[in-house]
Amino acid sequence: MPPPADIVKVAIEWPGAFPKLMEIDQKKPLSAIIKEVCEGWSLGNHENFALQNADSTNFYITEKNRNDIKNGSILRLTTSPSQTAAQLHERIQSSSMDAKLEALKDLANSSRDVTFAQEFINLDGISLLTQMVESGTERYQKLQKIMKPCFGDLLSFTLTAFVELMDHGIVSWDTFSVAFIKKIAGYVNKSAMDTAVLQRSLAILESMVLNSQDLYQKVAQEITIGQLIPHLQGTDQDIQTYTIAVINALFLKAPEEKRQEMAHILAQKQLRSIILSNVIRSPKPINDEMAHQLYVLQVLTFNLLEDRMMTKMDPQDQAQRDIIFELRRIAFDVECEPNNSGSIEKRKSMYTRDYKKLGFINHVNPAVDFTQIPPGMLALDNMLYFARHHQDAYIRIVLENSSREDKHECPFGRSSIELTKMLCEILKVGELPSENCHDFHPMFFTHDRSFEEFFCICIQLLNKTWKEMRATSEDFNKVMQVVREQIMRALTQKPNSLDQLKSRLQNLSYTEILKIRQSERMNQEDFQSRPILELREKIQPEIMELIKQQRLNRLCDGTCFRKISSRRRQDKFWYCRLSPNHKVLHYGDLEESPQGEVPHDSLQDKLPVADIKSVVTGKDCPHMKEKGALKQNKEVLELAFSILYESDEYLNFIAPDKHEYCVWTDGLNALLGKEMTSDFTKSDMDTLLSMEMKLRLLDLENIQIPEAPPPIPKEPSNYDFVYDCN
Repeated sequence: MPPPADIVKVAIEWPGAFPKLMEIDQKKPLSAIIKEVCEGWSLGNHENFALQNADSTNFYITEKNRNDIKNGSILRLTTSPSQTAAQLHERIQSSSMDAKLEALKDLANSSRDVTFAQEFINLDGISLLTQMVESGTERYQKLQKIMKPCFGDLLSFTLTAFVELMDHGIVSWDTFSVAFIKKIAGYVNKSAMDTAVLQRSLAILESMVLNSQDLYQKVAQEITIGQLIPHLQGTDQDIQTYTIAVINALFLKAPEEKRQEMAHILAQKQLRSIILSNVIRSPKPINDEMAHQLYVLQVLTFNLLEDRMMTKMDPQDQAQRDIIFELRRIAFDVECEPNNSGSIEKRKSMYTRDYKKLGFINHVNPAVDFTQIPPGMLALDNMLYFARHHQDAYIRIVLENSSREDKHECPFGRSSIELTKMLCEILKVGELPSENCHDFHPMFFTHDRSFEEFFCICIQLLNKTWKEMRATSEDFNKVMQVVREQIMRALTQKPNSLDQLKSRLQNLSYTEILKIRQSERMNQEDFQSRPILELREKIQPEIMELIKQQRLNRLCDGTCFRKISSRRRQDKFWYCRLSPNHKVLHYGDLEESPQGEVPHDSLQDKLPVADIKSVVTGKDCPHMKEKGALKQNKEVLELAFSILYESDEYLNFIAPDKHEYCVWTDGLNALLGKEMTSDFTKSDMDTLLSMEMKLRLLDLENIQIPEAPPPIPKEPSNYDFVYDCN
């Protein structure tokens, strides 16, 4: 007979005694279990004791997490969190350097546990640590030369404990003094600082900037880009990652009017080339966190273009009109004519002719073409950059098309405007960086004007594709679709330089795109004759049931979800899975990302499927309405969903990727008897239906299927049929 579900068999340790094997009744109060354990070892004052996991975490067992205890777990009887917090609070104030160092080391380890952290914070422990950083370390400045390793460790453990305590989100970041910020900034500014101290200091500065606008201003006054740059020139990738994270945080929180100024300083300090040589082209592989920070920097850099992208041209602004005159002058090498040469009508006629050759839509007043936002003035900036920095290619494109009389000319002006708009869409200019994306492109770090260079390569591609397609003005949108496909396919290969991008685009000619499309079309062949459509309708319910079973099976396997926190690097996870009988959702917190499936009986929380009222997605989710600016972006919104159950309570999710999002929303809708409507379901339906159709029609290859069934033959004159089976 199996043991009762509420009984857990464990071993409990106590220093100096043999471990005790006992059964824990999960229905009993935890205090009663601790009392029973203490009495077994003849220990009084059981309220001063607690149980904790005897593993590397040493986390305390509480009423909230007691269901995590599994059969065979090893627990340890120890002093209660309040007692331990009080002891450490006293020990870290010891006058003995060695005792103080040991106490801070223990505090750094214990602070990872939220139960202990709450007790230590209740004793005003955060204030004590900040005071030690502000003034306590001054006592040891004279000893620093003699006891440098000890001083570094002392500060390192103090800052580690501070970071761990703040990571629980119990204390607001707005409570810290300028003196504390100056101290932390001072550790970052020193050239020869202990690596651990530097790492913690950078992490603290990043959290301050991201979590408080007031602290951003104070940190920005203490830290300059010039002081951060040297940390990128070392070989420690963690320090480099934290440094770029601080730069990104300062960039993200800077007022809009200061971002251009900050970008100018970054350019002066050659941040891009330093990152390229010391990080991207470093022999060390780039880890996920570094890739994320590089992606964020890439997005924030491109977002500087948003202002120009959303600025309309003022047709009355002479400086802006002069740019169009400059484009005309470079293209046709027109000498500056005296104002009195020729009549006004003659000059206007000449200008109109030239603007038509340049490919503007409005030949009389091309300024009107730049009133569309996006791309606004950004398109004109790109055209001028192309004309000045790639003059030969610019002149060749303009003259080549202006001399054609066969309606096959490629309009340079119109193409440039639409291409700029397309590139802004592809690079998501103006959107905030995603919380969990690592999609940075090394080639954008190889040039100070990478967006403009990217445009120059793509406008030449567009002209080449136009000629290959033998397009006319009626085919403009078709050409733009092909060019978008060429660019997207080249970007997925992640070229390391702009030259590599050119060669990839050379290989993706219009002919090659047609071959790729043909191949994809053959793989997704869809016959449209009536008998085939009838067969599709007959097969479709079977396929939909198959997809439904696959979704439910995936929910039974479960998925690990990441909790979004203000400090990305200290990821926390939770797991959710459906019971095999499809009646209960089991979920619970995890300390780290699991390597395989997590058994449902190890997940402490349950939600009966019968209690689920509905599933909401995107902006309708409660946790999306509460998110800050960094997380309130399109990609995270697309991955968010929530389950509404009894008493208007929610279980909130952010899927690790689009695939898992579709699996879970489909599976939950299937459980509720609703239609599965995700893009993933449509894709699976098309793929499986196509495969099933091809299998059933395999014997009919090269046989024409008639639109109507053949006529029924006449009845035979008699039914005396004989079949000789021998």
